[in-house]
Amino acid sequence: MGRREMWLRVVAALGSASPRPALRHTPVWKLHARPGGGPSPSNCPMGLPPKPTCSVSSSPPGPLPIPRPLTSTAEEDLQRVRCCNDSRGKMSPESKKLFNVVILGVAFMFMFTAFQTCGNVAQTVIRSLNSTDFHGSGYTSMAIIYGVFSASNLITPSIVAIVGPQLSMFASGLFYSIYIAVFIQPFTWSFYTASVFIGIAAAVLWTAQGNCLTVNSDENTIGRNSGIFWALLQSSLFFGNLYIYYAWQGKTQISENDRRTVFIALTVISLVGTVLFFLIRKPDPPNVLGDDGSSDNESLEVNMSVQNNMTKAVDAFKKSLKLCITKEILYLSVTTAYTGLELTFFSGIYGTCIGAVNQFGTEEKSLIGLSGIFIGIGEILGGSLFGLLSKNSRFGRNPVVLLGILVHFVAFYLIFLNIPSDAPVAPIEGTDSNAYINSSKEIALFCSFLLGLGDSCFNTQLISILGFLYSEDSAPAFAVFKFVQSICAAMAFFYSNYLLLHWQLLVMVIFGFFGTLSFFTVEWEAANFVARGSEYRSI
Repeated sequence: MGRREMWLRVVAALGSASPRPALRHTPVWKLHARPGGGPSPSNCPMGLPPKPTCSVSSSPPGPLPIPRPLTSTAEEDLQRVRCCNDSRGKMSPESKKLFNVVILGVAFMFMFTAFQTCGNVAQTVIRSLNSTDFHGSGYTSMAIIYGVFSASNLITPSIVAIVGPQLSMFASGLFYSIYIAVFIQPFTWSFYTASVFIGIAAAVLWTAQGNCLTVNSDENTIGRNSGIFWALLQSSLFFGNLYIYYAWQGKTQISENDRRTVFIALTVISLVGTVLFFLIRKPDPPNVLGDDGSSDNESLEVNMSVQNNMTKAVDAFKKSLKLCITKEILYLSVTTAYTGLELTFFSGIYGTCIGAVNQFGTEEKSLIGLSGIFIGIGEILGGSLFGLLSKNSRFGRNPVVLLGILVHFVAFYLIFLNIPSDAPVAPIEGTDSNAYINSSKEIALFCSFLLGLGDSCFNTQLISILGFLYSEDSAPAFAVFKFVQSICAAMAFFYSNYLLLHWQLLVMVIFGFFGTLSFFTVEWEAANFVARGSEYRSI
C-alpha cells in the first residue's frame, strides 16, 4: 500500500470518528446574505473583499475537507488598510455640498468686500478727481456695467455650459480685480473700458454662481443654502466700509495717497476671493456605478465631451430665450426689476446722497462707510434669519417678501423726510438744502439698515424659488433673472444723474408694490408648477 493511500485512509477515519462539528469556510457571498453577517465590501470604496472568516456549522459532521488558507496576502491587507483610511477621511455627499456652499459664500464675500466698497465710494472719489485730467462719472460707469451685464446674460449660459462654473467664476473674478485696480491710477479711457469688461464678467459670474448653488442643493436645502450664501456675501458690506469709516473720518476731500491705499488693498482682497473658487469640490453624482462599468463610462464621457459642448451651448441659449416668455418668468421679472432698482439705490445712490448733505458736518464722507456697514448688518441678519426659517416651510416664501416690502416702504418714507431732494445731483461742494425735517445721521443710518434687511428678503426668496422651480437646469433661469435685474439697475444708474430723490423713491414704490403681487402669484402656483412636470422640461 502506497504512502498516499495510507494518508487518505487516515483522513477518512478521523473524519468519520470525530464527534466535533466541522470547521467550514464561509464564502464571501454568504457573509453578505445573512442578517448578522460579516463586513460588506460596500464599506470599502475599493471594493476589496473582507478577510475570510470561519463559522461553526450545525450540520451533521462529515469528512474533513482539505483546509483553505484563512489569511489574505500582505498586499490585500495593505490595500484594505488604505481604503479604510480613505473612507474615514472622505466627506459625505451632503457635507461636501454644504462645504461647497460655504466656500462659494466666502469667496464672494472677499470679492464683493472689494467691489461693493468700490461702488459705494466711486462717485465720491471721482468728484475729487474731476479737478484733474480725469473726467468720468461713477453713475455712468455703473450704467455701462449693468447695461453690458444685461445684454451678456443671454449668452452666459452657453459659456458656463462649455467652461464649467468653477473656471467661469475664477475668470470673472480676475476682471473684477482689474476694474478695482483701475482706481489706483485712473484714466478716463481705462475706467470706461474696464466697465465694459466687468459687465461681461459679472454676467458670467452670477450665472455660474446660480448654477453652482443649485447643483449643491436640493428642494429641502435650497432655502437654507440660499440664506447661508446671502449672509456670507453681504458680510462684504461690513468689512470694507468699516475701513472707509475710520480712514476717511473728518475728511472733506479724498487725497491721492488715501485713494491709492484703499484701492490697492481692495484689489488684493478681490484676488484672494478669486483664488478661493478652486477649493470648490465637484459634488458626488446621485448614482454611483460599480467598478466594472465606471471606467468604460468615464472614457465614453471624455470622448463625447468635446462633441457635446457646442450642443450644450446652443441648448442653453435656446432655453434662455424660451424661458423669457413663460408665465412664471414674466411674473417674477416684475419682482426682479424692483430688486434691480433698489440695488442701484442702496449700493450707489444712497451713500452719495449722505455724503452730499452738508448738515452732517465734517463726518459726511465717513458716514458713507458707516452707511454701508449698516446695510451689511441688515443683509447679514436677513440672510441668516431666513436661512434658518426656511427649514420650516409651512408658511412658504410670501411672508418673507411681504416683510421685505413693508420694511422698504418705511425706509423710503424716512429717506424722503430726512434727505434733501437734490442730494443725488449735488455738486462736489454738497448741498445746503433743507429736507422736510432736520437731517439726522441716526435716521439716515437706520434707513441703511432697513434697506439691507429688505433687500435680503427679496433676493433670498427669489434665489430660493428659482432653484426650486428650475432645479434640473438652473443656469438659463438665473441668466434671465440677472438679465432683467441688471437692465433695470442700468436704467436706474442712468436716470440717477437727472432725477431728484423723491422721483426716484416714487419709481421704486410703484415697482415694489406690483413686484410683490407678482411674487405672491408665482409662489401660490409653485407647487402645482413642479407637480405637473413643468413646461420648462419640455423646452
